Amino acid sequence: MELNLIDDKGQATAKISASDLTFGREYNEALVHQLVTAYMANGRSGTRAQKDRGEVKHSTKKPFRQKGTGRARAGMTSSPLWRGGGRIFPNRPDENFTQKINRKMYRAGLSAILSQLAREDRLMVVDSFTVDAPKTKLLVQKLKGMGIDDVLIITDGMDENLQLSSRNLHHVSVASVNETDPVTLIRHEKVIVTKSAVAKIEEMLA
Repeated sequence: MELNLIDDKGQATAKISASDLTFGREYNEALVHQLVTAYMANGRSGTRAQKDRGEVKHSTKKPFRQKGTGRARAGMTSSPLWRGGGRIFPNRPDENFTQKINRKMYRAGLSAILSQLAREDRLMVVDSFTVDAPKTKLLVQKLKGMGIDDVLIITDGMDENLQLSSRNLHHVSVASVNETDPVTLIRHEKVIVTKSAVAKIEEMLA
């Protein structure tokens, strides 16, 4: 598998060889869907709380007599069948949304996403990607010169200047190889990977 190596103007200057196992894998839509769904679910936390029939404010008095009214039998107004009554299976703050994804599945899913990005020419490789100072303006100018707007930048290690420069740009994300996740990979139009990060990704997903 070969990936385009681009310069500061966004022009392809050469091609570098990459692992077929990581960047040449067949796209598996079902696996990618499962991976993205599980990743988003695992980021959820239980923030909802509802009351069951023992927790709602109510009277224990029987609403009406047992027989002779023509209505269904009722013991108290906290019944889930009544308006204002408790919930049968209430949501709790400690609700667990996590979904398990095997390590092999996670690696295969990330490889499938990267491979599809490479096939669609949305994945580009650079020798290095840095800015001289932590200024948003410098990063915007650099990306504009490359003809790129919506992008994820993957580096082999965290560059503080690059991280600080991208914080105010909602369409630009910066992540190290270890922080790369499937949702961010598919969210951006383009993905820029440094040459050293490519080797790290291949090692991580091997």
